[in-house]
Amino acid sequence: MKKRIAILATDGFEESELKSPKEAMEKEGFNVEIISEKEGTIKGWADGNWSNEYNVDQTLDSASATDFNALVLPGGVINPDKLRRNDKALKFVQHFFEQKKPVAAICHGPQILISANVVKGRKMTSFSSIKDDLINAGANWVDEEVVVDEGFVTSRNPDDLPAFNSKLIEEVKEGKHELQHA
Repeated sequence: MKKRIAILATDGFEESELKSPKEAMEKEGFNVEIISEKEGTIKGWADGNWSNEYNVDQTLDSASATDFNALVLPGGVINPDKLRRNDKALKFVQHFFEQKKPVAAICHGPQILISANVVKGRKMTSFSSIKDDLINAGANWVDEEVVVDEGFVTSRNPDDLPAFNSKLIEEVKEGKHELQHA
């Protein structure tokens, strides 16, 4: 059975942090869908400017964590700041943790996880500017290329994408992690 992966993003996502994992997972044969707040397209951010548009496959109104095997949260500064204020996005994220499914977040993506209250006691990394936010939310923050904590994958920035993608694919293939928790 083909694995279905949700990428939760909205306007202002870091383009490489959506495009690179999406392409890597599709190359593995996974079905990857972009979930967003609105229908149509969402616009990426690259090199300090607005970038390409990506088609939204489903909105948060119709998407259910039950239908997916894993969740990916790209960063960017604007994207997580918008999503962390959306109750539907936070519930969507929480459901992946409750269902013990792999979740991967890169760069500023973990800001959404802070607002979803799923980082306490978890070993993770992120872009350095949100280190204090994660520590204050109870995470065990480390400065490493990629961190895996029971199906929960985090990385710091686009330079870490090869390691992030590799671990993400490994965790998706392993499936549910009984020790995954919120």
